[in-house]
Amino acid sequence: MFTASDLRKGLRLKIDGEPYVITEFNFVKPGKGQALYRTKLKNMINGNQFERTFRSVDTFESADLREKKMQYLYKEGDKYCFMDNENYEQVYLMEEQVDDAVNFMTDNIEVEILLFEDKPIGISLPNFVELFVTEAEPWAKGDTAAGSTKPVKVQTGYTILVPTFVTEGEKIRIDTRTGEYLTRVKG
Repeated sequence: MFTASDLRKGLRLKIDGEPYVITEFNFVKPGKGQALYRTKLKNMINGNQFERTFRSVDTFESADLREKKMQYLYKEGDKYCFMDNENYEQVYLMEEQVDDAVNFMTDNIEVEILLFEDKPIGISLPNFVELFVTEAEPWAKGDTAAGSTKPVKVQTGYTILVPTFVTEGEKIRIDTRTGEYLTRVKG
């Protein structure tokens, strides 16, 4: 249990039996009366967002969340299959639970599956992934304007902007938090 004064952005809490994460947080001290905490909350199961104001005397229960390392195996219809490397148990996540992570998931990638009361509800990718470029426009020697970029497609089908010197078949490192190109990978 914690109080409203413990609230901060990124905190996960349980409201009405469901897990929420605070996406925005503001402390408001009116001229009269008690302090208020204005928050934007996101439901971690269905993604719905709403605003809610709490008083300083309100108390909250921590969301029973934990992460478990698992390996991505395959997609079956609109479900994604992951396997626990310790006991080989398989769990499925729906497309909306995987969300944008699908842009960076290759077979056998190790991910963190977010569990709420031992039920899978989401996924966390490694901060960086290395993917092969499968489609890229050819680069002409004269195309060297400072900071010029071009769109390429990587092995997962994701389109990303990269410097013009990146060619088809090369491996690149991508930041999964921003979806941006970082560098070419040698070898």
